[in-house]
Amino acid sequence: MADRPRLTDVLLEIDGPIATLTLNRPEQRNPLSASMIADLRAAFAWCKNEPEVAVAVLTGAGDRAFCAGADLSSFAGEQSVLELHHGRHALAELFLEMAEFGKPIVGRINGHALAGGFGLACACDLLVAVETAGFGTPEINVGVWPMMIQALLCRKLPRNVVLEMVMLGDRWTADQLREYGLVNRVVAPVQLDDATNEVAAKLAEKSTAIMRLGRDAFYHQQDMEFKAALEYLHSQVTMVTLTEDSGEGRRAFFEKRKPEFKGR
Repeated sequence: MADRPRLTDVLLEIDGPIATLTLNRPEQRNPLSASMIADLRAAFAWCKNEPEVAVAVLTGAGDRAFCAGADLSSFAGEQSVLELHHGRHALAELFLEMAEFGKPIVGRINGHALAGGFGLACACDLLVAVETAGFGTPEINVGVWPMMIQALLCRKLPRNVVLEMVMLGDRWTADQLREYGLVNRVVAPVQLDDATNEVAAKLAEKSTAIMRLGRDAFYHQQDMEFKAALEYLHSQVTMVTLTEDSGEGRRAFFEKRKPEFKGR
């Protein structure tokens, strides 16, 4: 493996094909500070380029919060409005990089995911959450609007659910969001590690080549007009079937054995 990046706010741990990225400021409820976002981008970039990593798990330290969003003190200080505006674009870049990661991202939601932290959870592919976790966009209550994370919310949830969340600023439970399909599994705190590991391990068994092609296609086609999406996905079927792993998968099916994927 290549040398890991030096990080201050994020822990990066590797266990076989699974990388765990932990937001590591529990005393502050793991806020999306500039240094936290920079560390996340560096960690995801390393994992993307490391061939031995097949799955990323994203979580927060402690048991209070996955991520409570941005620190409101970031709206003050000596920086100009223009400097703050450009600085916040790093969050948009992080969301784009997660969408283009090429590998599954499992959100291990160990506590509250609020504001930008809720957006970070929505940027994951699958979510395993403790039953005590709360989700929401409370920005309206302090005179702010969750602008950038709307791009994620509107692609994950029904329109009126998003409008209720951003307009009222109320907190939602993990069970409520499971009903709307955002959260995949809701478990007791003592079951969180086992449930997350089960999902991550199953993902790690799949072909990394097919996973990348399929995941990339999923996010690429989501905003396309229907006919254009079908044409694009038709081309991707050919790409998938031309891979070595696809051939191995078909042979294994007919030979009634487990496929041995090579990531090619």
